[in-house]
Amino acid sequence: MLSTPTPSAAPFIEHLNLTVRDPERSAQLMTDLFGWYVRWSGPSALGGRSIHVGDDRCYVALYTRDGAGTPDDVFRKGNPLNHIGIQVEDIDEVERRVIAAGLTPFMHGDYEPGRRFYFLDPDGTEYEIVSYA
Repeated sequence: MLSTPTPSAAPFIEHLNLTVRDPERSAQLMTDLFGWYVRWSGPSALGGRSIHVGDDRCYVALYTRDGAGTPDDVFRKGNPLNHIGIQVEDIDEVERRVIAAGLTPFMHGDYEPGRRFYFLDPDGTEYEIVSYA
C-alpha cells in the first residue's frame, strides 16, 4: 500500500529552465511581477549564461547562448512548453503589474476554486496567473 508523503517530504519542482533572448530583462520582469529575487547568475556549463530568479524554495533558470541572435523559432509556444502557472495571493495586483510592464493579460476566468488570467512575456512564453484566495 502506498502512503501519502507529508507536505515537507513531498516532491516539488525545484526549478524550470527557459531559453530567453535577454535573461536580465526576463529576470527583471519576474522580480517586478512576483517579488522574486536573483538567486544566482553567471556562465552556463553549456556555454552562454544563466540567471536563476525565484524564492528560497524554487526558481526559474533563464538561459541564453546567443542572446538577441537566437532564432525566433526556438521560442514557439508549446514547443513543448504550453505555459507556466504561477499561484499568487493578490491576482488583481499582479495583473496591474503585468499591464504596467507593457504586457497584455487575456483569457480571464473565474472558476471553482479560483481565478486566472494569462499573458505572454517578451519571448512569447505564456504564463497563467492563478489565485485561490
